[in-house]
Amino acid sequence: MIRWDAHMCLPLHPQASFAPIDQLRAAGLNYVSINVGMDMNPVSQILSVIAGYRATIAAHPEKYALVNSVAEIERARVAGQIAIGFDLEGAMPLLEQPDMVALYARLGVRQIHFAYNRNNSAADGCHDVERGLTALGRRMVHAVNAAGLLLDCSHTGRLCSLEIMDASAAPVIFSHANPLALVEHGRNITDAQIRACAATGGVVGVSGVSRFLGNPKPSALDVALHAVYVADLVGVAHVGIGLDIGFSQEGLDDRPPGDFDRSHWWPESAGYARGTSDIRYAPIDTWETLDAALQSTGMRADEVAQVLGGNMVRVAQQVWPAITPAF
Repeated sequence: MIRWDAHMCLPLHPQASFAPIDQLRAAGLNYVSINVGMDMNPVSQILSVIAGYRATIAAHPEKYALVNSVAEIERARVAGQIAIGFDLEGAMPLLEQPDMVALYARLGVRQIHFAYNRNNSAADGCHDVERGLTALGRRMVHAVNAAGLLLDCSHTGRLCSLEIMDASAAPVIFSHANPLALVEHGRNITDAQIRACAATGGVVGVSGVSRFLGNPKPSALDVALHAVYVADLVGVAHVGIGLDIGFSQEGLDDRPPGDFDRSHWWPESAGYARGTSDIRYAPIDTWETLDAALQSTGMRADEVAQVLGGNMVRVAQQVWPAITPAF
C-alpha cells in the first residue's frame, strides 16, 4: 500500500531542512507533495526554492526521490525512499502564460491550484469576491490537463472551483480541504463542491489544520471523522489525506521579499486578525494512527487503504502520464 500526503509545507527557503520529510518517512509515508510557492511569492523566490529542494533531494538518494510517475513511487517505496513531488498554490507564478505550466512540470511540480485565498487574473480565491473562472483561467485549465499535472481546487472560490471542475478534461482534486457541513469556515468546501470533485473522478484530501477541523488540538480521529463525512457523501473512492502541516525553522526567513500582500496569507475578513499564530496541525505521527482511527469509524481495512493513498494513486495514474520527464 502506498501512503500519500497530498500537501505539506517546508519553509520557502532554499536552505530548508528536510528533517520533517525524514519524520514522515519514518512514520511510513511513501509520497508527499511539498509546496514550493504561493500567489504572493515572486517567481525568483519560487525558482530558488525549487533549486534548493532539488539539490537536497539529489544529495540524498538513499532517502528521497523526485518522481514523475506512480511506478517511480513504487520503486522508491521498495528502495526505502520517500517519493516527492512539488505543488504550486496559485496562478500568479505562471505570469499569465499558460506555457509556464509545462516548465514547472519539468522542474518537479506535480499539482497546482489557481488562486491562493485571493482573486487573481485567472481564478477566484475562497476569501474574496466571487467572479468565476476567467478566460485566462480556462486556458490555464487546458494547459494543466495537457501537461499532466493534478489540478487542485484548494483555496479556490466556490463558484470558480465548480467552473474549473466543469472545464477540466481530467480528474480534479482538493489536496487539502474539509467539509463545510462539519465546520463553518471560508476555506472549507460545500457538499456541491465535494460532489463535483467526485464527478470528475477526483479526490478530496482532508486537511489536519485545527481551524478547518474545528478542534484547537487536532487528532487523527478528527481527520478520520471528516474523511468519513466525505466518504458517506460521495463514496470512499473519493477521499484522501493532505494534512497541510506547515513547518517553520529557526533562522530561516521564508517570507516573500519586499512589500508583499499579507492578505493572501491571513485576510482579516476571514477571521485572521491575529494572523496564523493560533493555527495548530495534526502531528506527523497522525500517519501512524490514522489507520486505527479510520477503522474505529467503521471503515474496512481495504477502504482505509484507499483513503490513505490508493485513491490518489488511481488519480495520478490517470493524470501524470502526460508529464515530460524532469530536467
